Amino acid sequence: MKNSLGLSIIFIGIVLVIIVTTFGDASTYVSFTEAKELYSNGNMSKIHVVGKLNRDTEDNITGIKKSSDMLSFSFEMVDEKGLKEDVFFGEPMPPDFLMSEQIVVIGSYNNNRFIADEILLKCPSKYTEENIKI
Repeated sequence: MKNSLGLSIIFIGIVLVIIVTTFGDASTYVSFTEAKELYSNGNMSKIHVVGKLNRDTEDNITGIKKSSDMLSFSFEMVDEKGLKEDVFFGEPMPPDFLMSEQIVVIGSYNNNRFIADEILLKCPSKYTEENIKI
């Protein structure tokens, strides 16, 4: 009887630690304005910003600057509230980056510039019914 009670308390403790740890890593999507406020308040955690590549009136992508060694690049992204921001990514451009419909950048501000540690893409070609094969 005492052993099962002790094991139950240990199990509940482990579950609580896992929940608290997972909750601490959870992040919500914010705009660039909110991300700047978090940075100015001293929050250095990873921030998720959703947006699209900056496009001109003819729907051409603008604002992409590749480094000379092609190992990093920066691009202009427009968040869901319409704010345009320069984003730096310290790795080569992901495949299908220019065809992406929506982008999620995960990172933080450093010296008033958004530095992306990770980029998630939503490409329209992956979600069309024509490409689904049964």
